[in-house]
Amino acid sequence: MSPPHGDLSAPQAETIQSEAGFQMTMGFKEFVAFIACLMALNALAIDIMLPALPNIGASLGADVHERQTVLTVYMFGFGIAQLLFGPLADAFGRKKVLIPGLVLYIASGIGCVYAFGFDSLLVARFLQGVGAAAIRVIAVSIVRDCYGGRRMASVMSLAMIVFIGVPILAPSLGALILLSWPWPVVFFALVIGGLIMLSWTILRLPETLAPEDKAPLSFARITKDYLFALTTRVSLGYMLAMGFAMGAFFGFLNSAQLIYEEHYELGTFFTVAFAVNAAFLAIASLVNSRIVERLGMRIISHGAILAITLINALHLIVALAGLDSFIVFMVFQSASLFCAGLIIPNCNALAMEPLGHMAGTGSSALGFVTTTLGALLGYFIGQAYDDTTVPVAAGYALCGLISLTIIFVTERGRLFKAGH
Repeated sequence: MSPPHGDLSAPQAETIQSEAGFQMTMGFKEFVAFIACLMALNALAIDIMLPALPNIGASLGADVHERQTVLTVYMFGFGIAQLLFGPLADAFGRKKVLIPGLVLYIASGIGCVYAFGFDSLLVARFLQGVGAAAIRVIAVSIVRDCYGGRRMASVMSLAMIVFIGVPILAPSLGALILLSWPWPVVFFALVIGGLIMLSWTILRLPETLAPEDKAPLSFARITKDYLFALTTRVSLGYMLAMGFAMGAFFGFLNSAQLIYEEHYELGTFFTVAFAVNAAFLAIASLVNSRIVERLGMRIISHGAILAITLINALHLIVALAGLDSFIVFMVFQSASLFCAGLIIPNCNALAMEPLGHMAGTGSSALGFVTTTLGALLGYFIGQAYDDTTVPVAAGYALCGLISLTIIFVTERGRLFKAGH
């Protein structure tokens, strides 16, 4: 197996290019931007349609809780399909799997635009999640092909600065579209984003999987690799911990439009409040990229999970006491999303670190566990919405406590340091 590249500078990029036989190559800045934009397609598909949920419900006859499934079915398609694309990426290469995934993302986006009923919209959204699964698996696999350890966490954090800019801007973009066009045009924006990334992939992406690292596509090999990924203590532990953290985050996303627009009666200012909260994810990613190589992934991720648990335990007490307000919610939610911005890239890198020799399948296992677990927990948190912020705060606090417990067991009783 080829060792991960410590830096994708021009000479190393040329090495990747020459091994794979491609004539085009990416420098470091373009590489980070490309990965960020790939990941952003998923965030765009989640967040741009949040302001459109009431319009979708009114147009297609879905009530307040049913319209949340527009997000949930996407996440299930996104989570489950990752099991397929990892082995394919390890067998055939990253680019040959990424291009069909982008084509499916675009085609299903067109299906959302022309949906003739709520059920057909859900089918199209599920398929769009399947296409996004290929995109996500390949993005993480490409980074793991080129980087390892703290450097991988740093690169992921840099990519997430751009990636998280999408949740800040996407709801505002969706709301802006709704001022002049009907809700299907919101999904057409996803089609445009997919076409841009498809063109960029075809024209600029080299094959990052070295020829000697290609694995045969056989049931025995795939089963063996998945068993390895799901029985390796560190990988499984951080997958589960990240899954519970993602569950709390998805619970917030499922409830965001109801909390901002209806509970706090913000109306069109919902997108502004959401952007302020989401900005703290981007700030955390920038901070993490600066400190992770010095402090290490464990110190940062363990501290952030502990912090998000305590922050939301306090928020829960405040909410139950009837002392919650819009300003209080904004403060607690911004702090929670800052912690999430430290948890996600570091737990991701820690889970992937033992799986470098099978990055595609490893990325699939990671994505399946974290996304399906997160989507399931997020669904229940969202369905528990009762016109208060109590379910969101309780979801964060409980999921954070479970995540911390899983990490405590994974590291054999040692927090902030690797277990023996």
